[in-house]
Amino acid sequence: MKIGQINDLKKILPAIPGINGQENYFQSAVMILLAWFSGEYHFIFEKRCAKIRQAGEICFPGGRFEAEKDKDFCHAALRETREELGLSQEKVDVLGRLNTVVTPKGVIVETFLGFAHIENLDDLTIDPEEVAEVFSLPVTLFEKYDPDKYLLPVTVSPVMKDSSGKEIIIFPAAELALGDNYTQPWRGMDYPVYVYKFQGRVIWGITARIIYDLVQRIKQFPTENLSDS
Repeated sequence: MKIGQINDLKKILPAIPGINGQENYFQSAVMILLAWFSGEYHFIFEKRCAKIRQAGEICFPGGRFEAEKDKDFCHAALRETREELGLSQEKVDVLGRLNTVVTPKGVIVETFLGFAHIENLDDLTIDPEEVAEVFSLPVTLFEKYDPDKYLLPVTVSPVMKDSSGKEIIIFPAAELALGDNYTQPWRGMDYPVYVYKFQGRVIWGITARIIYDLVQRIKQFPTENLSDS
């Protein structure tokens, strides 16, 4: 920087801070779909088909942000919803967004909440190449029952072993004279993993984490002002 450039620096700072290094993560977006079935709100879930990554897992519609197709993350969530469930953008009211999810595996998920204008699940046209089935569960079920919570230790490893057992130094902490603490794996945070179990189904991981976040917000509603309309 040169003298006098401090004001230029102020101009290039982001108006809304993002996530440092986000471009190095797998960037995705999901649509948490609500629908009004049988007099109450339901979450609409997908079960991934056997042909794709994370086969058999339960999730919300969503997928990778594709810069050549998507103008923003909300558009990505709506596009994936249309591709996976045959639900057009006109059939989804986007109510807003929830917090960004960042996982230790290098995945960033931008989360949006939408209301689906459908009478029942038969109004959906699933893509069998991606979705094995769709089903719904009442939101009140998740309000009533807390998920199981598991704390998984996250470890940073500056060394690793190859298939023959030979140690490979990934980060040269000793060479950089950073101290013995950094020459061996060191433990970071405990990462919480939530698990819901209903009707023989297991909903866990990112999907459960998103649900838990939303349900905690719902529980803040003043009960005397609640309405089903």
